[in-house]
Amino acid sequence: MFLTHLECSACGLQHQSSRLQNLCLSCGKPLLAIVDLDRARRTLTRETLGTREKSLWRYREVLPLPDNVEPVSLGEGGTPLLRAQKFGDDIDLWVKDESINPTQSFKARGMTVAVSMAKHLGATKLAVPSAGNAGGALAAYASRAGLEAHIFMPRDTPRANITECRELGAHVTLIDGLITDCGAEIALRKTKEGWFDVSTLKEPYRVEGKKTLGYELAEQFNWELPDLILYPTGGGTGLIGMWKAFDEMQALCWIGTKRPRMFAVQATGCAPIVRAFEAGEKSAGEFPNAHTIASGLRVPKAIGDFLILNILRQSNGGAIAVADKEMIGVTREVGSSEGLFIAPEAAACFVALKSLRSASKIRPGDRVVIFNTGSGIKYLDCYEDR
Repeated sequence: MFLTHLECSACGLQHQSSRLQNLCLSCGKPLLAIVDLDRARRTLTRETLGTREKSLWRYREVLPLPDNVEPVSLGEGGTPLLRAQKFGDDIDLWVKDESINPTQSFKARGMTVAVSMAKHLGATKLAVPSAGNAGGALAAYASRAGLEAHIFMPRDTPRANITECRELGAHVTLIDGLITDCGAEIALRKTKEGWFDVSTLKEPYRVEGKKTLGYELAEQFNWELPDLILYPTGGGTGLIGMWKAFDEMQALCWIGTKRPRMFAVQATGCAPIVRAFEAGEKSAGEFPNAHTIASGLRVPKAIGDFLILNILRQSNGGAIAVADKEMIGVTREVGSSEGLFIAPEAAACFVALKSLRSASKIRPGDRVVIFNTGSGIKYLDCYEDR
């Protein structure tokens, strides 16, 4: 087993990894998994990766599940990195297409690791607040693991997501409110109901699954990281996970010190990170009256806000907000030029790309990566009146 302990991302307090853990017992901030990289490098090398399965579990030594425990897997990871041949114009633009994952979104990455660890550590009932894709992923992996899934969703969550969760056997509760209200309901009931909370960054292992985005990106670019990453940011687990992966790969001597400029993309109707970044704040207050058609971006308060903001500043990146109307408009533009029916969250990144180029914040020839975090098929409600 390569996992040594859990460590608070804020105060540094160490926690045991041999039992179920949520937030830091001292300051209530997210815990991160610490892996013995010196030991991992003995069997995990860039050369041996080529002989392994095309899934995220190929990076087994830097993932927390003991090597003698079978993961709860549906074949996640190993997604294509596609050159945007027409949309990119004078830049080197690529799309990491996460819609190929089980349940058609990047949420499969986090849930395969989180559910595997939860089962290994003895959980029997899992609960999550979700505006869509995280719920579908939990429902699928909990079903696969033989565990109960209790999913709390805003009542206006896209119908496809609600149906998906129900048909996968999850217990679905619809709430009049936002994802934060769903999370509050879980917090109120979880002890009595015996649920283990697998909310974004409220347990330490979803970020471990998401960090494989960074490992795959480096591997697909032959261990040369891109100049800039545009990432649709709600809870920000993928952004935080990739940054962790970059540091781990440097420690493994797989990459150097170069890092991409990281840009968080949000919706104008829910932009707490953008607002805090522009104000020079270290954390982000709750965004009032949050609304956007991009349900994955409708996170008015992210528990990992301080980590996201630090990454944006450390990388000389930034944060940008995009209007819903622009997201919908660019979806067809991307689809007709690149053959990808992208999620609104990814569409926001394409709009942000145009804005950054107009502001000369992206130079000709820069290698830029956009993450398509899910399939547009799940958001058909957004296009009914078009």
